[in-house]
Amino acid sequence: MNPAHPHRAPHLDVDRLIDDRRIRTVVCCGSGGVGKTTTAAALALRAAERGRRAVVLTIDPARRLAQSMGLTELDNTPRAVSGVDTGSGGSLDAMMLDMKRTFDEVVEEHTTPEKARQILANPFYQALSSSFAGTQEYMAMEKLGQLRHRADWDLIVVDTPPSRSALDFLDAPERLGSFLDGRLIKLLSGTAKTGGRTYLKVLHAGFTVVSSALTKILGGELLRDVQTFVNALDTMFGGFRERADATYALLKRPETAFVVVAAPEPDALREASYFVDRLSQDAMPLAGLVLNRVHADHTGGVGIEQAIAGAERLEAADEHRLTAALLRLHAERLRLAARDARTGERFTSAHPDVPVARVPALAGDVHDLDGLRQVGALSAGPES
Repeated sequence: MNPAHPHRAPHLDVDRLIDDRRIRTVVCCGSGGVGKTTTAAALALRAAERGRRAVVLTIDPARRLAQSMGLTELDNTPRAVSGVDTGSGGSLDAMMLDMKRTFDEVVEEHTTPEKARQILANPFYQALSSSFAGTQEYMAMEKLGQLRHRADWDLIVVDTPPSRSALDFLDAPERLGSFLDGRLIKLLSGTAKTGGRTYLKVLHAGFTVVSSALTKILGGELLRDVQTFVNALDTMFGGFRERADATYALLKRPETAFVVVAAPEPDALREASYFVDRLSQDAMPLAGLVLNRVHADHTGGVGIEQAIAGAERLEAADEHRLTAALLRLHAERLRLAARDARTGERFTSAHPDVPVARVPALAGDVHDLDGLRQVGALSAGPES
């Protein structure tokens, strides 16, 4: 072990991961703003150009990145990405999750046409399918299930939604299923079937306070929308629970691999640490951590103190201002590299067995396939 890195983690071999034909799904997860979407797209592109028939499911990617992959339309349908090297027999499709459209598809698939029309037109459903907490995470997994049932691809790469907490992704299916199977929803569904008068008698008999509070909070019209919605949805309750359970089973299978994505920042690595612990707790298959935007420490050159001292001498002599500026820039980069090393060390100390792939910071944003290829190559590069 390198004495300069007493807690050096094992290296995450990205190429070995994406080349493994037993791996059918790679789930990229982590907090927002760490390059998760770019990582997912880069891994899918690299897999395709190494012979996999890959599809990447992205969640609201940056416009330039979307355009670079040929995703000019916000669409729920996988589309072929042009410009991919298919010489090894692979291919790449890409899509962006349309949360509401996916929810609509679930309704249409699991109810009769008449009930589907009732549900899709219901104001409460329209609000639920567009903005209910956890819906985006749940629908990402619904879409994953749909893609897995098709034989078009042998690798699916999922970019998880930018949740407030990385843990929201794992909790969302259970949370939405619990909501739809919940006591209040069951009550509304059951009493709605007995007719309006009996419905009112039941509420007045045992739930006057609750109904009064709900009417004040939601309004009578919205409460009636909820009642109508759950009455139309009653045949789907078991389906939501079954699919939530199926989602967990899918995520736990050995053909699934989780890749946690983070940046060398305390908050991002704290989220990554929580996520690693949760994956371990739930016995889900963790491949490793991709640590993005790492500032490299090019050892053997001018050190921080030397660079600053040299810059100060040149500035005091009022000469070679450009050289002085470059020396200060060099010192700043070394400070950033030292900071990244310390931050990463805290994670690897807590999780010494989690493989890590370190991706150097790039000079600019990724906005085309060449940029994605560069990120993929750096992710799969040798341990530095």
